[in-house]
Amino acid sequence: MMVIVDSNVWSEAFRKKGKKSRFVSSLQRLIEKEEILIIGPIRQEVLSGIKEKVHFEKIKAALRAFPNQTIDDSIFELAASFFNLCRAKGIQGSHTDYLICACGVAWKVGIFTKDRDFSGYAKYLPIELIKTTV
Repeated sequence: MMVIVDSNVWSEAFRKKGKKSRFVSSLQRLIEKEEILIIGPIRQEVLSGIKEKVHFEKIKAALRAFPNQTIDDSIFELAASFFNLCRAKGIQGSHTDYLICACGVAWKVGIFTKDRDFSGYAKYLPIELIKTTV
């Protein structure tokens, strides 16, 4: 099964030293099974805020192993409708989060994230959240 990996999992993987968390171990397993999908906004979030140019270039090169998936207008429209639905239910979220949800639904793939906000979205959106795989 293909999986969209959220930026918070990638960020942990790139900064973790020493013992791997269950999230990083699961990411490694997904990479080995070639089940990773990435979208441009996730790539941007992972790379944003990296102060050292050498470190930035290293992570940028590592992420290039995962080409961006094309997002057409209908997915952006779906993301906006998800935003509106959840907002009407009192649930706030970022535009990127709702875009991830829309991609997951449109492409029928899971979402692997550490962000607990997605559990709130899942109450109203038909998203599939992936638990750690290890």
